[in-house]
Amino acid sequence: MLTLQRRDEAAGARRRELREDDTLWLLPAERTKNSREHEVPLSTAAQDLIGSLPRIGSEYLFTTTGRTPVSGYSNAKNCLDAAVLAIAGEEAEDPDDVKLEPWRLHDLRRTGATIAADRLGVAPHIIESVLNHVSGHKAGVAGTYNRASYRTEKRRALQQWADFVLSLTAERPVSNVVTLRG
Repeated sequence: MLTLQRRDEAAGARRRELREDDTLWLLPAERTKNSREHEVPLSTAAQDLIGSLPRIGSEYLFTTTGRTPVSGYSNAKNCLDAAVLAIAGEEAEDPDDVKLEPWRLHDLRRTGATIAADRLGVAPHIIESVLNHVSGHKAGVAGTYNRASYRTEKRRALQQWADFVLSLTAERPVSNVVTLRG
């Protein structure tokens, strides 16, 4: 969520992909949807999270087996949905009226892009670059000439996004923060 990268790209992150004292994540072309190498400057929150991960001898940052990337997204999402419903039920006048609109994990990426534009003032071409989209300013002839990585701008945008995400937990009582366990 902090990097706004695709689910499987993040789940398959490997230690060898980290660069510059773990402040940059370099996704190789063979692991990206568009088959292009992609630089993801890591926010301080993402760096802290990665730094807190146990080193269990696996090449993967996120794993449950030590040999493969983390999986089981359906179960994790079901747990998340249940936690959200429980919190909403506690806060509602009538817990029976609490419903959760259907959503997908990918919606977090879309929400991040929308909030970056609407609330954080990030320019559309920087959002596209963060998301590793090759469209708009990088499509066609424009893309032939514009080879900019926008690393500084992406770092700033991802730091703003991480600060926003962290502010959501700061605004609510700690009792509303749910730790999800597998």
